[in-house]
Amino acid sequence: MKELRKYSQDTQKQTGMKSSEFVGKFKSKYLWGNILAMIGVVLLLGVGAKYGLDLYTHHGEAIAVPALRSKSFADAKKILETMGLEIVVSDTGYVKTLPPDCILEQSPIAGQKVKSGHIIYVTVNALNSPTLTLPDLIDNSSLREAQAKLTAMGFRLGNPQYVAGEKDWVYGIICKGKHLNAGDRVSVEDLLVIQVGNGVRDDADSVDIVDPIFEDNHGTEQPDNSDVDEFEVVTGPETPGKKG
Repeated sequence: MKELRKYSQDTQKQTGMKSSEFVGKFKSKYLWGNILAMIGVVLLLGVGAKYGLDLYTHHGEAIAVPALRSKSFADAKKILETMGLEIVVSDTGYVKTLPPDCILEQSPIAGQKVKSGHIIYVTVNALNSPTLTLPDLIDNSSLREAQAKLTAMGFRLGNPQYVAGEKDWVYGIICKGKHLNAGDRVSVEDLLVIQVGNGVRDDADSVDIVDPIFEDNHGTEQPDNSDVDEFEVVTGPETPGKKG
């Protein structure tokens, strides 16, 4: 019992010493100084991140995109560079009445607010008219099929030219007086003329029927008379009393 009581007293003393030490350390200026320093670092990091992000994203900055349509690419580039913006060609088009390298479209549109360093995408006018590949239609389709396909692809069509042949069948395609073949490149500005059959057979396509010639036993050429019926007249015996 004495030993148990002594052990209990020793344990209470040790616990009391630890509690008092913890309270003493908690009241220490060094500990509170470290805590305050950590809080200050966190606050500084938060404020720095906020202002740094605003600076990086140009927070509060707004630049109105200028109108670039109908300007040359070189002039548009100079204008945008002075405003802190960039320009990139995203596509080309073709307008016959406008000069080459002229800006046809822009994105973002004029007047829209953007930040410094923003990229403006533009479509410029091509130097030459675009070309298309002629599909395989010659002697391979009807007039209606050829017209529908060529029109859908963007070709310009003139009035069909009728030639001798099967009615409404495509026999050729002409551009600027030249006969085209499947796979040829043609400008979208050029006019195509489809040669189509008028339903009348050409005289050159007529067939002459000639009787075949055979040789007889003597080597003389004789016409084939196999279609002629050959027969021999046979007379019967004379009847008595009917002589003339």
